[in-house]
Amino acid sequence: MTDDADGVEVEIEDEDGAADDPAEDVEAEGPTLVERVAEYDEDLAEEVADVVSDRNELAEDVEDLEAEVEDLTERLQRVQADFQNYKKRAKRKQEETEERATEDLVTRLLDVRDNMTRALSEEAGDTESLREGVEMTKRELDRVFEDEGVEEIAPEPGTETDPHRHEVMLQVESDEPEGTVAEVYRPGYEMGGKVLRAAQVTVSDGSGHDGEGGEDE
Repeated sequence: MTDDADGVEVEIEDEDGAADDPAEDVEAEGPTLVERVAEYDEDLAEEVADVVSDRNELAEDVEDLEAEVEDLTERLQRVQADFQNYKKRAKRKQEETEERATEDLVTRLLDVRDNMTRALSEEAGDTESLREGVEMTKRELDRVFEDEGVEEIAPEPGTETDPHRHEVMLQVESDEPEGTVAEVYRPGYEMGGKVLRAAQVTVSDGSGHDGEGGEDE
């Protein structure tokens, strides 16, 4: 039941004689409701028509948004799947690259081993030939290291020690300034700026160093 513009109560019944339920689907009952309200109040009927129109537009917007969400969800799933596949491909490629690099290095070291084998096969009494064979093997190995960017760490005596590149073994008597490198016990190696093995060195205790600018006795 509702009031018309003149304050008169108007009961709106459906075809079965029951009063309309506001909770019913306005999209289904809307057009009938508008026509019946228009019989009593045209202005109110226009408002009802606007409400129904707005409701229909909102329903369409919701459908569009749901479709857009579904589309974005599918696209996101495809992107995630593509990314996972990319990671797998990148990992396989890295493993293959490392494997090829290792194979190449081993192949070049085979020549070094062959030279060493030939040197050891020389007659035991031919010391000079054995020495030449070992030197040739070392030169071949040095070429392999050079090709790989491997550099020797062998600081000159008197060089300041570097804890990142030098491993101090002990302190010895030396003419070098105190705390500097006295002698290289075992050279180190670095590759591409990364220390593969630090050089083992002895350091001077400064006992034989007079220092710069000292007076002659």
